Amino acid sequence: MIFGNIADVGKMDLPGTVKLCLKYYAENDLIAKKPGSYVIDGKKIFVNVAEYETELAAERFWEAHREYIDLHVLMEGQERIDVSFTENMQEKPYDAAKDMLVLEGQAQAGVNMLHAGDFLVCYPQDAHRTAVHVDLKSKVKKCIFKIKV
Repeated sequence: MIFGNIADVGKMDLPGTVKLCLKYYAENDLIAKKPGSYVIDGKKIFVNVAEYETELAAERFWEAHREYIDLHVLMEGQERIDVSFTENMQEKPYDAAKDMLVLEGQAQAGVNMLHAGDFLVCYPQDAHRTAVHVDLKSKVKKCIFKIKV
């Protein structure tokens, strides 16, 4: 897991594909895009633009992915993303078509995404529960880059 803000990317030693995605974010007006999926490099890298309202943690689910790294970049609103290691969670059946592993368990930490440009990188071993209230319900617009492992 890596947490940061795009303003500090120059001070961080990030993997090349993460840098590429953050550069794409900085150079493209993703906030103007409608929710949906946008191809960047075939099936290697694409970005999902999402809009939603946050919910209570109990209303959300845990997930992880085996084929893609998730790079969440906040554009508007606030959300908490709870994180844990998949090895500490109980796995449900993996859906290969959706690259979705649903899990059950407890958070080891929570990352508050409070400012536009805050980002969180989740690797296959990083279980995450997104769209959780920080304090109150919030409308969120963010992009999730999917980077092939």
